[in-house]
Amino acid sequence: MANTEFIWHNGKLKPWNEATVHVTAHALHYGSSVFEGQRVYSTPQGPQHFRLADHTRRLFESAKIYEIDVPYTFEQIVAANSEVVAANKMKSAYLRPLVFRGAGPLGVMPKEGSSVDVCIIAMEWGAYLGDAIEKGADVCVSSWHRAAPNTFPSWAKAGGNYLSSQLIGFEAKRHGYHEGIALGYNGLLSEGAGENLFIIRNGKITTPTTSASILAGITRDTVITLAGKLGYEVVERDLPREALYTADEVFMVGTAAEITPVRSVDRKPVGEGKPGPITKSLQKAFFGLFNGETRDEWGWLTPVSADQKKAAA
Repeated sequence: MANTEFIWHNGKLKPWNEATVHVTAHALHYGSSVFEGQRVYSTPQGPQHFRLADHTRRLFESAKIYEIDVPYTFEQIVAANSEVVAANKMKSAYLRPLVFRGAGPLGVMPKEGSSVDVCIIAMEWGAYLGDAIEKGADVCVSSWHRAAPNTFPSWAKAGGNYLSSQLIGFEAKRHGYHEGIALGYNGLLSEGAGENLFIIRNGKITTPTTSASILAGITRDTVITLAGKLGYEVVERDLPREALYTADEVFMVGTAAEITPVRSVDRKPVGEGKPGPITKSLQKAFFGLFNGETRDEWGWLTPVSADQKKAAA
């Protein structure tokens, strides 16, 4: 991950090192932040956002859940995402919009009139789990569980939710794995530290339900749609841990991870211990959206520049 020249911060483009936050920021003390992770891909038509409107919608929904009033409109945030990519002259990017309670008096409950800051960071970011996207990841089932639905709302993409992910990830790395998978409050499968989970057995694709303390991922939704286009039905259901050990294929998905195959779970090989054919076909369809091999019939791609938008029109 490399620094870029500009960050969009509270309505202005600022040099990277000048986009700073005061140490009294409420979010630093109490975790009151919501964010998105989204990508711009280099395509034959130029750089294009992937599902920009959906990500922006979820950002506002997350803020609503935590009663954070975003001081910009939906349209302003959408435009700012393109502005920061264009200002940094990027052909592809990982974008991190972040909304957080800013500087002010300390106290768990934010004081009336406390500031809400917004920034959008654009950066270069390659494969999240390295060459696992091609060779497959080695993962473990973590001893850390996801929180119950009546504790932290998992549908909100909030900064505090990722403390759990850090514990899952630390444990996995400590034992030599690429990533960890969490069980839910009921002992059934939930998700990875930063990815949703899919399991394939006998040609059928299953995934934990959105009530399994998971983030209802946008890449997850993309995969379900693409699988249907390829003739595969995806069933959302409760799944026990042993479903991982008896699977023919397992893969994880997310904006950062994209579609990453799993080759082993707890040192047990998945299928033949390498990416399987259905996973590969879904990868091909997904990345085909950006090289032109898969037609974007869902309107998921949005050009970054005004000139691109005019040409597309």
